[in-house]
Amino acid sequence: QKGVGMNEPLVDVEGFPRADIDLYQVRTARHNIICLQNDHKALMKQVEEALHQLHAREKEKHAKDEAEALAEAMNQNQSLPQAFARVNAVTPGSPASISGLQVDDEIVEFGSVNVHNFQNLQNIATVVQHSEGRPLSVTVIRSGKKVHVGLTPKRWAGKGLLG
Repeated sequence: QKGVGMNEPLVDVEGFPRADIDLYQVRTARHNIICLQNDHKALMKQVEEALHQLHAREKEKHAKDEAEALAEAMNQNQSLPQAFARVNAVTPGSPASISGLQVDDEIVEFGSVNVHNFQNLQNIATVVQHSEGRPLSVTVIRSGKKVHVGLTPKRWAGKGLLG
């Protein structure tokens, strides 16, 4: 009102209340603005505290997840499944090579074949013939770690469906 804001004086140079403004209205407006500013500060403080708590919980959860992952990795290293075959050779450019199978990988699971139902290599040949063109899940132990490989048996320039 008439250029009076939050900081302008409400008295004239002689110290008397200004007659050109409604003092009651200006004081009430200033009071309401100050109350709103105080409420805003209190609310922002609550938001800040909540954010600190949220990030602290997230940090604790992350640390707990890392500890669990480390414990699980230690368990996996101690309890690696038993392999029933070892890869002796992988022909470059073959489906086995493309899938990432490597020499000296120890095969733990080859599709439905595992250490419990494996009898001879004919079991693997049967699974390969029935899975031509469809991906197979192959689990191997490589450098002491369990690795999953997706292998799709298919016809290629070389011998067999795997190489």
